Amino acid sequence: MKRLLTLTVISASLLTSCVSKKKYTELETELDDTKSVLMKTRVDKEDCEEKYAKIEERVSNYYAKINSLQDENDEKLEMVDNIAAMSNKNKEAMRKTLKNVDPSLLAGAKTLGDSIDLAVSHNLKKSLSDGDEGIEIDVNQTVVQITVSDKLLFKSGSYWVSPKAHKLLGRIAEVVNSEPAMEVMVEGHTDAQTLKKESYIEDNWDLSVRRATSIVRLLQDKFDVDGKKLIAAGRSSFVPLAENDTAEGRESNRRTRIIILPNLDKFLAMLEES
Repeated sequence: MKRLLTLTVISASLLTSCVSKKKYTELETELDDTKSVLMKTRVDKEDCEEKYAKIEERVSNYYAKINSLQDENDEKLEMVDNIAAMSNKNKEAMRKTLKNVDPSLLAGAKTLGDSIDLAVSHNLKKSLSDGDEGIEIDVNQTVVQITVSDKLLFKSGSYWVSPKAHKLLGRIAEVVNSEPAMEVMVEGHTDAQTLKKESYIEDNWDLSVRRATSIVRLLQDKFDVDGKKLIAAGRSSFVPLAENDTAEGRESNRRTRIIILPNLDKFLAMLEES
């Protein structure tokens, strides 16, 4: 009996020892994993701190450049409504331009940024419209939107560009080519009328895309605009300016919109030239 009891105690002791060793191994593995995660976290933290420091340095250098005096006092740059840096020289040119802007439009300019948009818009209209009717130019935070009525560009139901529109597109190309980083999106818009069944164009989606593509091809092939800068988009009849139940409303809705994001310095230079 004593012998049996002794064997039982020894067996229990060995079993307990095995369980403890297994538990120890698990804890040791868990500790190693925790150390690895901690090490990775430290590396990631140092990497983030380094990137943040570089960003801070770039921002500091940018503002230092903006606020630095150049050779002449009138070239000192200031931020304009967080849009861009603008020199006193360009400000003075802008003031001269604004004297020729419709007073009712000036009354709506609440900030210096609004005034810049009005000045750029005024000079663009003078440069692009050349007395043509059916062209509207809107500038909002230096994004230029040129809306051209289809009566200047296309015949009804067609996507072939009228030769009389080439002069206007040539002037637009000059503006676009003045800045290598500029991107241009050409949007085709139609009215809501159903196309004739015998038409080779499938529907208004097809027509709007083909018209936008025709303008893009002309800008690239005839006026040497880099194709990388061009985007063609069709909007069909789903972004109307007016109701489609009148002839006047449908005429307003048939249009091409050219959207460009200019370099502000290039456009402000137009103020000085004018």
